[in-house]
Amino acid sequence: MDAADGRRVLRAEWPGGEPVVPDQRKGVPHPPVEKPYPADAELIDLVPPGRLRVGTMPLIDAIRRRRSRREFTDAALTLEELSFLLWATQGVREVTPDGIATKRSVPSGGARHPFETYLSVHRVEGLDEGLYRYLAVEHKLCVLSRGSGCAERACEACRNQESVRQSAVTFVWAAIPYRTEWRYPLVSQKLIALDAGHVCQNLYLAAESIGCGTCAIAAYHQKKLDALLSLDGEDEFAVYAAPVGKIA
Repeated sequence: MDAADGRRVLRAEWPGGEPVVPDQRKGVPHPPVEKPYPADAELIDLVPPGRLRVGTMPLIDAIRRRRSRREFTDAALTLEELSFLLWATQGVREVTPDGIATKRSVPSGGARHPFETYLSVHRVEGLDEGLYRYLAVEHKLCVLSRGSGCAERACEACRNQESVRQSAVTFVWAAIPYRTEWRYPLVSQKLIALDAGHVCQNLYLAAESIGCGTCAIAAYHQKKLDALLSLDGEDEFAVYAAPVGKIA
């Protein structure tokens, strides 16, 4: 793929008399709105959205403060603060009655919401250091692995960017492209790229509102980051990362 191919992706025309019939119109069953998790998985409750008491900074102030921040203090996030950041970026308000789509805290083309949120947790009160996945429908965390050294592995996967090592938690969004391809086979790449921006901007504003900062990361080792999260690299793969931490 060269620069011209990339431009063609960005110029992709919206479907209309398209030569490729979407699987949705073929009657192919829709993909699940959330990646399944093992029946015996350890789940951790988060603070429900209706009980959140953080993030009350006026929006105009959060926008004024918004910037990319790469230096963090040693302070930990509270579980309530992490709950807020997760809800602000991928929180589910409603699953449609037919189970095809979700309505969330961020927009997504056709309400396809192609992302799963993974966390490399380094300093969050009440959580062990380790890897977790956010279950947006349930508003819970699924424990993937516990153990020290998580920050170092995440930092290495992100091309040794020190902000990842310093962070209290690093968000990684992985795309499951078929969620979008099922409805929009010809413009799915364009929509997934746009959707990633929606999610990360909400993280920027939500982080500022609780005295934290973040910096979007697109420069990472694809294979290393996928391997860290046990992603297959084909049907699910990392597309964006963002370290989060308290700022001085």
